[in-house]
Amino acid sequence: MPFISQIERQSDYSSFHPSRPIVIDNGASYFRLGWAGETDPRVIFRNIVQRPRHKITGETVTVVGDHNPALLKYFDCTRSGPRSAFESNVVYQFEIMEYILDFGFDRLGADQSQIDHPILITECACNPVQSRGKMAELLFESYGVPSVAFGVDAAFSYKYNQKLGICNDTGLAISSGFTTSHVIPFINGEPVYEACCRTNVGGYHVTDYLKQLISLKYPHHISKLTWEKVEELKMEHCYIAADYASEVQLFQRGDKEAEEKTRCWQLPWTPSPAEEPPSEEEIARKAAVKEKQSQRLREMAEAKRSSKINELENELKGLEFLLEELKDIEDDEIVSFLASRGYTSKREVESAFAKVSQSLRKAKGEQVPSEEKVDVSAVEKYYLIDIPDDELSAEQLKEKRRQVFLKSTTEARQRAKQKRLDEELEKEKEKKLEEQKRLENPERYLEQLRAKYKELSEKLEQRKRLKTNGNHANGNNNVSGGVGRGERLNAAQRERMRLLTTAAFDRGKGEDTFGQRDEDWQLYKLMSRDNDDDDDDKPDQDEAELAHISSRLQEIDPTFFRGSESGASASETPRFRPLTKEDFQIILGVERFRCPEVLFNPNFIGIDQSGLDEMVGVSLRRLPTWGQGLEDKMTSSILVTGGSCLYPGMAERLEAGIRMIRPCGTPIKILRATDPIMDAWRGASAYAAAIEFPQQTFSRMDYYEKGEDWLRRYKFRYTI
Repeated sequence: MPFISQIERQSDYSSFHPSRPIVIDNGASYFRLGWAGETDPRVIFRNIVQRPRHKITGETVTVVGDHNPALLKYFDCTRSGPRSAFESNVVYQFEIMEYILDFGFDRLGADQSQIDHPILITECACNPVQSRGKMAELLFESYGVPSVAFGVDAAFSYKYNQKLGICNDTGLAISSGFTTSHVIPFINGEPVYEACCRTNVGGYHVTDYLKQLISLKYPHHISKLTWEKVEELKMEHCYIAADYASEVQLFQRGDKEAEEKTRCWQLPWTPSPAEEPPSEEEIARKAAVKEKQSQRLREMAEAKRSSKINELENELKGLEFLLEELKDIEDDEIVSFLASRGYTSKREVESAFAKVSQSLRKAKGEQVPSEEKVDVSAVEKYYLIDIPDDELSAEQLKEKRRQVFLKSTTEARQRAKQKRLDEELEKEKEKKLEEQKRLENPERYLEQLRAKYKELSEKLEQRKRLKTNGNHANGNNNVSGGVGRGERLNAAQRERMRLLTTAAFDRGKGEDTFGQRDEDWQLYKLMSRDNDDDDDDKPDQDEAELAHISSRLQEIDPTFFRGSESGASASETPRFRPLTKEDFQIILGVERFRCPEVLFNPNFIGIDQSGLDEMVGVSLRRLPTWGQGLEDKMTSSILVTGGSCLYPGMAERLEAGIRMIRPCGTPIKILRATDPIMDAWRGASAYAAAIEFPQQTFSRMDYYEKGEDWLRRYKFRYTI
């Protein structure tokens, strides 16, 4: 399970004497703060800082440690990621470190700007003097602490377990932390930093690798894979394989043992409600509503029809009255009289009268003879076509040209309509003949249909290859596989390109005279004609026939499966199945041991460094005092500590790896710390509670007098 933060503000700060030291375990992952002599720290939180902005005011606030999820309602925490004061395991961002120390001292209960207690703070092995000097400057200048001492966290953990009798005074400490892993030799209770070894791989890299693998495996659930959740999955399910290659082969075979080692994380999922059939009452209610809506629509249609009939009857009466008036008017006055009424001739009035009469009969639902329709249409539309032009006025000539255009287009539409009717009749006839053939010999008909389908599919596929790769589809000598643009053009497009080339080169020599002769413009006519014949702009007959045969085969052959034909114009709509419980499951199989394997094989994540077992051999070879007896003593007391040593199988894998690089018969004993997470702080707390602890510190006055260079000679002794 992930570690839980403790950030409750303490209320007994003033009850401690100023000589009581404050112990700080400044880890790259967690910051632990407490009083010397106690068994557990008072304050624990993640060693990160976040600076989100208020969603309304835009004000920036500083959040130390794990942010409260309630802040998401008011602050935008997505644009400002968590920031750490560490680069690998060395503190280098002291502005962030100051925020963390402010928060830690405030949670401890300090109510003043000055901290009047000595401080023991942990650091990494072989910490650079610049980092140590900046930390001392921060503590002395900003907080006014009286004295400071620096110690290595892995050394405190080893000494704490030595007091408990778990390990010897001579041995090795393997500390695998958040960003780095160390191997530190101990001789007579003191660490030998000249022989220590470090690898830039730790728990952060394991979590990040696991997050990458799961995100690639389940990209649709990437929003659920937060860093905190992945770290929880790592602590819960990951383990160290005794033999990585054998474990991978086990999962490749998919044996029962592999299934037992597989873990499943079920994401929140709500099944879709089952659709129940409507009851009889619901059906009756919907039918009543539908009938009511239909009745309303019928009433609206009837009212609209009655209104239209009234309008047509009034218009018809007006036309009848106009025709009666024309009988009493002289012939030479008819034109002027009709012009005042908006008509040009008596024939136009009669045509309008016939049209309104036909519309009225149609509105009343009476049958209109087809012959009358044709006669009325001819009379009302084309009455000026047969009249000579010299007998017509300018307006009538304009109207005559319009009528000629309308007549030609109407006749063309009628011919096209008749042609479509003939084609439909022909298709119906062919369909009947095809059905008759199928009934006579179904097996032979199906075989012929399949053969035709295969032939058309291959033809279209070949055409597609030729269009893509030109004429070199079956023997292309081009090594790169690329083709020129001319090879991808069809015949019409190549002809247009030839014409353009002719115009550009043959007529472009010397002075450009293209266009001066009439035959030059024939080039554009040829190009336009070729463009009309372009196969790309017209529907392919083979494609249509293939689609027809495919649909026919689907009707008569249940075993036919329509694949992705290159020429099929109609594609089937993909079917989507409803989401189930299995779609919201994240399966952890090989990831359980593949991610922690980076501690032994950092090259998995691109880090060319040694693993934990190889680091032991490197550290032993760096010892200044060489001797087989000393090495055997060290390998007989190997203590593993740190948060990344909690994986099951760590001790067995370390013992197997170290035994492979050590001589046969070498005594090897892997010991695990009582609490790999808290032993560093507890060891430092016990050390700071000793009476001799003030001798290992340097005061603020020493810092002001001797400066930062004195820290180069500072050496902390763990045996007092």
